[in-house]
Amino acid sequence: MNIINAIINLVQNPITQLVNYSQGRNRANSMGDALEEYIKDIFSNSFGMSGTERLERISSVFSYLGNNSNPPDAMLKHGDAIEVKKIESDNAALALNSSYPKHTVLSSSSMISSACKTAEDWTEKDIIYAVGVVKQNHLKHLCMVYGLDYCASDECYSRIKNIIKTGVEAIPGIDFAESKELGHINKIDPLGITYMRIRGMWGIENPWKVFSYVYTRDMSKEFTFMCIINDKKWNSFSNIDELLQLANRVPALTISNIKVKNPDNPAQLNKAKLISYYM
Repeated sequence: MNIINAIINLVQNPITQLVNYSQGRNRANSMGDALEEYIKDIFSNSFGMSGTERLERISSVFSYLGNNSNPPDAMLKHGDAIEVKKIESDNAALALNSSYPKHTVLSSSSMISSACKTAEDWTEKDIIYAVGVVKQNHLKHLCMVYGLDYCASDECYSRIKNIIKTGVEAIPGIDFAESKELGHINKIDPLGITYMRIRGMWGIENPWKVFSYVYTRDMSKEFTFMCIINDKKWNSFSNIDELLQLANRVPALTISNIKVKNPDNPAQLNKAKLISYYM
């Protein structure tokens, strides 16, 4: 299964109500969980299944399922990683918290769990950012973009992080402890009982704003979908003909050739496909 299958499943099963997927107590968190379950259904085509049947289908498609504390949110077997983000307003940015944007996911990363690292034999995976605008249990907008086209390479973010971390640790007379964060300072007060954690809180503009030069949402529609896939990735899929045939039959589904900015050097433009759908 891959992102092409997901798009086909989405068009053939245009479900936009998330209420039935929600099991959490907190409304905001439960809607985020509901969106994640919806994305699992899109990729595994488990719509309409329940209980053991759905779990078995999802298990056959994904090698790893994570959560907020154990990124990424999912990994397709021998395929891409997936990070799901929910926002509640059309123009809201994405809160990434202590994790900076991912160009790709590396098995050597200290930010992922050992279960993720050993879920299958892998060293690097492309990552899909699946972002949904959820309003009152209704999925109004959904987009999927690859980290390769969306955010800069790891060195861009890690360089800034390391500069800040080094600067903080250079402060004289401070008792620092080992930490994966920007800093952990012990014994701040005279009694030596107070500590302070220094964390980076990362965020990134949502894909609709980032790619506004190639795509504009039609806010009058009940639902809109946008996906950008660079040509190199597009040509790696063996099932694009199935999606092209579906686009010929469904007027609301369009596939067009575009050029997108290279996140590491915006002066360079990369060829890509823009897939859009609406209801």
